[in-house]
Amino acid sequence: MKIIAVIAAYNEESRIAGSILDALPYVDAVVVVDDGGRDKTAEAAHAAGAYVLRHIVNRGQGAALQTGTTYALQNLGADVIVHFDADGQMKGSEIPMMVEPIANGEVDVVLGSRFLGKKAENMPTLRRIMIRLGVLFTISLSGIKVTDTHNGFRALSRKAAEQIHITLDRMAHASEILDLITAKRLRYVERPVTIFYSAETLAKGQSTLKAVATAKDILKKKMFGE
Repeated sequence: MKIIAVIAAYNEESRIAGSILDALPYVDAVVVVDDGGRDKTAEAAHAAGAYVLRHIVNRGQGAALQTGTTYALQNLGADVIVHFDADGQMKGSEIPMMVEPIANGEVDVVLGSRFLGKKAENMPTLRRIMIRLGVLFTISLSGIKVTDTHNGFRALSRKAAEQIHITLDRMAHASEILDLITAKRLRYVERPVTIFYSAETLAKGQSTLKAVATAKDILKKKMFGE
């Protein structure tokens, strides 16, 4: 079973190598998509041993993940795709736990959750509240029963990755994936994961205004299919 980690990166020159080296012991290869960044993320990723793709302009995390996933399926023969962060928030040692239900043939998708027992290190109270509201918002729209929504740590079987085509370029892609899991009747399970927060990652994360924009993108997709 060939496991490929896909990492979307935007101006992560200082942290991308650490994320790649953290994931590599648990996967067969890492694909990094430099999403139109202005620094040397691509060079650092290549030096760390990743396959590197580049967007000429910044399109957003959803678009970068789709680019990397398509490449892993078509060029690397991936059996399992693992979406992993560029900024050191996730633990590579948790990848086998995420992949196991797929390897055992139990499910098509494994979703990481910050609310199933493991710690979300240094998560601010406001961020926790926003995530909880996002869960309620997603459940009300898609009907999928999950404890976390915008958690980027996920594993997809080849079957799921071929059926989940991300069309929402930016952060709304996480909700779109959950919608497609329901629409395609894919089997899924959540697994507890550890997420580390720092002042630097929080500054790059989803603000209240971005959360509103994300909700707008989701509603637009639901109402107009675009």
